[in-house]
Amino acid sequence: MAADGDPKTAVTAEDRIAALEHENAKLRKINKVLMDRVERSMDYQGNAFSLFQTAIVLENRIRERTQALEKALRELERTNRDLSIAKDQAESAQTLLREAIETISEGFILCDADDRVVLLNTKFRLLWPGLSDHIHPGMPFSEVARRALELDIVEVMDSAPGGRPTVETAGDWLRFRMRQHRDPGEPIVVKLTNGTWIQINERPTKDGGIVGIYTDITQIKVAEARQRERELAEKSVLLQATLDTITQGISVFDGGFRLVAWNEGFSKLLDIDPETVALHAGLEKFLRNPTIRAQLLVDDDPETWRDSLDLPAVLEHRTSSGRVLEVRRNPMPGGGFVSTYTDITARKRSEEALRDSERRLRLITDAMPALIAYVDADRRYRFTNRGYEDWFGRPRDEINGREMDEALGPTLYRLRKPYVDRALAGEPVTFEMHLPTEESSIEYAHATYVPHVARSGEVLGFFALIQDITERRRAAEALREAKETLEIRVEERTRALTTLNEELRHAKAEAEQANLSKTKFLAAASHDLLQPLNAARVFAGALQDRRMSGPNRELLNNVTAALEAVDELLSALLEISRLDAGVLTTDVRDFPIADLMATLAAEHAPLAQARGLTLRHVPRSCVVRTDQQLLSRVMRNFLSNALRYTAEGRILLGCRRHRDGLLVGVWDTGIGIPEDKQREIFEEFRRLRANPDRRGDNGVGLGLAIVERIARRMGHQIVVRSRPGKGSFFGIIVPRGDRAAVPVVRRTAPTRARDRVAGATVAVIDNETSILAGMAALLKGWHCKPVTAVDTDGLLAAVDAAGVVPDIIIADYHLADDAIGLDSAAALRAHLGRRIPTIVITADRTEDIAKAVRDRGWHLMTKPARPARLRSLLAHLLAGGGVGGEGDG
Repeated sequence: MAADGDPKTAVTAEDRIAALEHENAKLRKINKVLMDRVERSMDYQGNAFSLFQTAIVLENRIRERTQALEKALRELERTNRDLSIAKDQAESAQTLLREAIETISEGFILCDADDRVVLLNTKFRLLWPGLSDHIHPGMPFSEVARRALELDIVEVMDSAPGGRPTVETAGDWLRFRMRQHRDPGEPIVVKLTNGTWIQINERPTKDGGIVGIYTDITQIKVAEARQRERELAEKSVLLQATLDTITQGISVFDGGFRLVAWNEGFSKLLDIDPETVALHAGLEKFLRNPTIRAQLLVDDDPETWRDSLDLPAVLEHRTSSGRVLEVRRNPMPGGGFVSTYTDITARKRSEEALRDSERRLRLITDAMPALIAYVDADRRYRFTNRGYEDWFGRPRDEINGREMDEALGPTLYRLRKPYVDRALAGEPVTFEMHLPTEESSIEYAHATYVPHVARSGEVLGFFALIQDITERRRAAEALREAKETLEIRVEERTRALTTLNEELRHAKAEAEQANLSKTKFLAAASHDLLQPLNAARVFAGALQDRRMSGPNRELLNNVTAALEAVDELLSALLEISRLDAGVLTTDVRDFPIADLMATLAAEHAPLAQARGLTLRHVPRSCVVRTDQQLLSRVMRNFLSNALRYTAEGRILLGCRRHRDGLLVGVWDTGIGIPEDKQREIFEEFRRLRANPDRRGDNGVGLGLAIVERIARRMGHQIVVRSRPGKGSFFGIIVPRGDRAAVPVVRRTAPTRARDRVAGATVAVIDNETSILAGMAALLKGWHCKPVTAVDTDGLLAAVDAAGVVPDIIIADYHLADDAIGLDSAAALRAHLGRRIPTIVITADRTEDIAKAVRDRGWHLMTKPARPARLRSLLAHLLAGGGVGGEGDG
């Protein structure tokens, strides 16, 4: 069909011709008037000359008017000729325009300023089947769009089922289409009911009209749909492969509650027969499974399971096989839901073990003759022992969870607030305080606040230890009062003062005896106190090697940091108690210093490497005479401090000749110590701030206090040199020994040399099943093969059943029925006929046990055992390090 239109140029030309003809008529009328005037002049005057003169004038005027008329006619002729040419050109241009728009492959439509159709091509009519007979020039465009809806040509989105538009949706679409048409912008895409897709590009014209190009993009849409289908298929394959690699169980149900995706863990963890799991299986089919029922059913009513799917859900469920699952269900935007199933059985067991350790720890702290508490960073009580309960005169449930000012009252809290502020700033605080309460016999107390610092350097709270010094303070008060009145009543109160002094001496002796009893109690309670801590440390170490989410990893790090803080604090307190009680025996003998230096360097090398430091030791062939184990404790403390306060650089372990013997020490490139602090650091709970980038590595401030007591007990001199910002040296001067008095030790070549523990078979014996379970989990996390037992017969049977020869033996010293781990390890070595490296772990820190282990050439670790130190010792022994020694946990 040819393009339609009405040219405007013809109308303009006709107007111009009419104007020229009107001008010609005016000229004729003027000529006629002039002729009449001449004739009248002749009649009235009759003068020949006048007539002649008038004739001449008339002739000139007629000539002028004739020339003007001829000129106008020539102009009219030229105008008509130009008008004819312009008309021909307009008709030719319009013809060319019609032919041009007919040749383009897109639909074309032109609307004027009144939004009426002016011009359209055949392609436009073909794009709208059934509408071509209804479109004609002059038709409003809104009528064209309305007719397309009425003839059901346009597919309206969000329409009623079946694709037919409702009255509401059709009206909305028409208003949207006209809005886009009147204010054209980006191209729009319209889908027709016959499956055709049309892209519409509209632009305004200069005269206020609209020109539109309609392009058939059906092939592009079909290609895009096919591409999307291929990509969807590839993503489905990738998604399934990803799901199959996840250890969790995963199931995905669509909006019709049909199973559309799952992995192997879904059927395995939920104990579902894999043969019954199929694509598009209905959710009702799985409602018989207890785990699915638990996350879906409301009040166990099968009719209400759909009511619970609009909200996310998190729950824990124990299966019939004893497995504990964490179930998380989340709804999907388009309907349906995704469920994940995580096996948390091991975590639950570890949590139970930690709770059991906490119960044991509470029993121990409740038995201590002191007030012990933990206060968090919000100044809120989180832990109190029975001593606090007795002092407050109310249950601990009414104390724990309350802020200090609420629990203590404004007056008591105001007196403690400066010390609390210092403790929460990371400074250990020791002070004496008055407890004005009528319900407790404690009137005066000695308080120690020890900050609890996280690995990030943040102060999480502080530990509070309060001891009763009422008797001592009363005695001191009585003495002070006696001194104040001594000069006035010296004569009359001499005898009374003598009696009072005797009473004071007696009270002082009783107080010293009470302090000694408490100190001995702390030293003797080491096994029961450290046994649950050892179990907790082992379980926490086992969890460190497990994969877990970020929040759970952070919680585990906080638990480990808290256990390390309690471990370090209690171990140091017990060590100081043993030293103060005088129960520490010494074993002075001659030995080569090189063996001890090599052992210490091997133990601390992995720790230094992990912190990016260089640890080097200079071997010397000197012989010294002292207690080897006490010297090793001193040197381990020096090395630990060097690692703690050195951010970068190197650490040197060595010795030098000294006029009083041999100076053995540790040089570092750490932060250094100001000169006015070099004596203060040997006091209890005094320490420097370590590297703030190193998390939870500030200690409790008792290490150097222990070193000072050991040195005083052995009669050795401590040497300290330090420059802030340059480094420090800590050393001890020990006497030289006699080489002839050193016993000859036959050394055997190592059976193998390796620097890691993976693949090693480790025999473990301990009468505590919880510790066995934790140790097995820890060793498995290191890829070792543990063989565990609670007694000697069980250990021999387990090794025979496994058909292996252990590479290492780890034995607890105290076993059930008065048995000891030394005998069990010896029985296993004799049974296998092998000299197997042996580690003995105990909470009993007496010298007799240390000597018994040392005499056998084995290694001793005190509880609680630190996983990192245990792994380092295992690696050392498996690499051929056979020198026995003692190490703390």
